[in-house]
Amino acid sequence: MARWLPRSTDLTRFCQKLNRVKTLEDDMMETSFNRCLSTIDLTLLGIGGMVGSGLYVLTGTVAKEIAGPAVIVSFIIAGFASLLAALCYAEFGARVPKTGSAYMFTYVSVGEIWAFLIGWNVLLEYMIGGAAVARAWSGYLDSIFNHKIKNFTETHVGAWQVPFLARYPDFLAASILLVATAFISFGAKVSSWLNHVFSAISMGVILFILIMGFVLAQPKNWSTQEGGFAPYGLSGIMAGTATCFYAFVGFDVIAASSEEARNPQRAVPRAIAFSLGLATGAYILVSVVLTLMVPWHTLDPDSALADAFYRRGYAWAGFLVAAGSICAMNTVLLSNLFSLPRIVYAMAEDGLFFQVFSRVHPRTQVPVIGIVVFGLLMALLALVFDLEALVQFLSIGTLLAYTFVAASIIVLRFQQQKGDVPVPVAGGQPNPEPHEGPSGSELKEYESFSDKLQLVDRDKSKEQREPGQLKAAFEPYLEFLSDFYPGEVVTVAVVTLMVSAICLCSILVFGNTHLHLPTWSYSLLLVLFSLGFLLSLLLIWAHEQQHSTQTFQIPLVPLSPALSIILNIYLMLKLSYMTWLRFAIWLLLGLLVYFGYGIWHSKENLREPQPQSVSARYVVFPGGSLEERVQAVQPSSQPATGLPDTDIDDCKR
Repeated sequence: MARWLPRSTDLTRFCQKLNRVKTLEDDMMETSFNRCLSTIDLTLLGIGGMVGSGLYVLTGTVAKEIAGPAVIVSFIIAGFASLLAALCYAEFGARVPKTGSAYMFTYVSVGEIWAFLIGWNVLLEYMIGGAAVARAWSGYLDSIFNHKIKNFTETHVGAWQVPFLARYPDFLAASILLVATAFISFGAKVSSWLNHVFSAISMGVILFILIMGFVLAQPKNWSTQEGGFAPYGLSGIMAGTATCFYAFVGFDVIAASSEEARNPQRAVPRAIAFSLGLATGAYILVSVVLTLMVPWHTLDPDSALADAFYRRGYAWAGFLVAAGSICAMNTVLLSNLFSLPRIVYAMAEDGLFFQVFSRVHPRTQVPVIGIVVFGLLMALLALVFDLEALVQFLSIGTLLAYTFVAASIIVLRFQQQKGDVPVPVAGGQPNPEPHEGPSGSELKEYESFSDKLQLVDRDKSKEQREPGQLKAAFEPYLEFLSDFYPGEVVTVAVVTLMVSAICLCSILVFGNTHLHLPTWSYSLLLVLFSLGFLLSLLLIWAHEQQHSTQTFQIPLVPLSPALSIILNIYLMLKLSYMTWLRFAIWLLLGLLVYFGYGIWHSKENLREPQPQSVSARYVVFPGGSLEERVQAVQPSSQPATGLPDTDIDDCKR
């Protein structure tokens, strides 16, 4: 039996394959796409991706069934959590201006299998997002015609009574997706122009809703007679927050479009900040207006805003809102169909997904095959699935992507940059040129090897520490960590931090309800896992990180990404067990694709490991002048040379 067991070397090699990271090109601005999008284009893409069915449908659904008027608080918390994630996306989008969004960010910092799983979930996120918006678009259009389309379909086609499926096939939703797919195929400029038109109409309608809504507001709708402000309590608010994440998934369309931005280093962070701020403000204000216009328990989940105006006697206003909401949902459809094929392209270009999706049309400069295939799949989802089931499934994929991007930020920030060398502090003298002699103040003679070692120590103290190394202030207390390779301790600490966060959130969510823990054990476990989280955070902070002024960097690292991680995990655990079951099935399908195709066709798998060559080794003989006594011992393939003037740096190595 023992001979059939894998050897430790084979297991090590296999794990290395799973965790290999993507090698980036030297010129990351080079692309087969058309770099034609400005900051305004990206901002409107982000707004279009976030302000759609979430504003016109999700506000009513969460207010009536999950949180009540406290949906306002749910949107505030979801907006804050999205802000933490958005800042991580902004830093990555500026540093790695390549299409792929969360998939690409995870691949360059964490590892291949994690990147594939994130990309696999992002694919589902965009497909479900587009399908859910198409069904909401269909429902709003149907409400304008007094549900005649729905009644006709149920009468002549039939109705289903199957869990997680819609009551009837929505041919209208599938049709609008096919039309949008055709427009996206014409290129980024056409998509951007259409998005501008629909976004302008949508923002005009939102402004009208806010003005008219505050005029019709009745504060008594928040009173205790109507159930109060938070009828479902804190649990309802947090459950509503997890669902409200659907409203903010659109900002990553900006990161996915960074390979088509003219100046991604500046445009991506600005566009993400502007679009997320405007969208969050719109969601909060519309939620206030909606729950003040009519009692929250009487809302129509399918068309809450339009129905509220109808019931207040303003039929014309309801008609205008319904028409405007259709334009807003068109922008979301365009954003989803714009991003999805580019994620697929990035995975196919890296060899992790089927190669046919990496083809770019020479004239339109877009991945046409990916657009058509996934547009058809999205239309099929919209045809048969229920909106509520789709939204729940969408949240978990989004939260997982946010979690890995936040962890990737910590790992990447504490890694050495490509080509990093120790940099002297300000005021340090450069190395002398070869023609400079002993008379220069920079070059001195040392009579013994011990003198040389003292020189090395003095020079070492003048150098800035590399990213991932322990800070000098902590060396006396954590000296045993100095022997690790830069970044190794941080990586282990990030894993420990995530495990502690999962355990801590599990106790918070399930400790009193499902596990029925006694008070003393509940408190003890909270303290232990909180300490594990905080100690991991402090250990990461005790190491040097990259400091760059060339591109945007998220402030307060590692605190900001750590807060994003723990909040995202908490919200994931608030989702229903059926959502987790469907998510696990989707992950298993992804693993089958990866181990059946991706791991064998990965471009990183085809790269031959480059052996490290030794250019010179130096032997130092005590006694006499250091300049005269250091002999260079070259490899056999290289001719021996005399002592270079950088012998001091070589001895340090």
